[in-house]
Amino acid sequence: MEEYKKQFIDFMIDSHVLKFGDFTLKSGRKSPFFMNAGAYVTGSQLKKLGEFYAKAIHDSYGLDFDILFGPAYKGIPLSVVTAIAISELYGVDVKYCSNRKEAKDHGGDKGILLGSEIRDGDRVVIIEDVTTSGKSIEETFPIIQAQGDVQIKGLMVSLNRMERGKGTRSALSEITEKYGFPAKAIVSMADVFRYLGENQQAGRMTLTDEQKQAIRSYYAQYGAEEYQGLF
Repeated sequence: MEEYKKQFIDFMIDSHVLKFGDFTLKSGRKSPFFMNAGAYVTGSQLKKLGEFYAKAIHDSYGLDFDILFGPAYKGIPLSVVTAIAISELYGVDVKYCSNRKEAKDHGGDKGILLGSEIRDGDRVVIIEDVTTSGKSIEETFPIIQAQGDVQIKGLMVSLNRMERGKGTRSALSEITEKYGFPAKAIVSMADVFRYLGENQQAGRMTLTDEQKQAIRSYYAQYGAEEYQGLF
């Protein structure tokens, strides 16, 4: 595993974004872990978060694209801090764009978009916090496509939960199958499980035997078919 991925796992835990315990998800599932990207609240946290996304996008898609699209609402700050990080780390300027929940009907920036316009020929990377069901992409995809002849190079999220989406495969796999572009994450829960559960680190969090078993049981019930046997 790349060093920045290990650092990102520590960063999620230190920022109280990734927690272990007993949680009821929006879907009704009882989960032994929970991720809340809304817990990134300080300037230093957001700066680091943008850098982690920038490195993952660079590794997965390269930097030969024009626009970083962050769906409202959480995707708005993600697209901004990551565009800044790409400029600072790699010296490449990409534009940011987001959608408004309601189209603006006045002023010089009317319409559904916030930030850069999207035009024919633009290459777009979509950035989100986490995708469990793929519902946000159902809303985002037609907005981007309506702007013109656009190439979507891929989606980047922070954590691949590796559980079933609407069917038997993960939400990220379902997105790729439905829309035809790759969907990747900075880290997966298998990365987290390996790093925290199998590598004892002095002074760092590790998973207890109870937590390991709870995670295994969760994935035995809800794990996506392509990831069976990893826990």
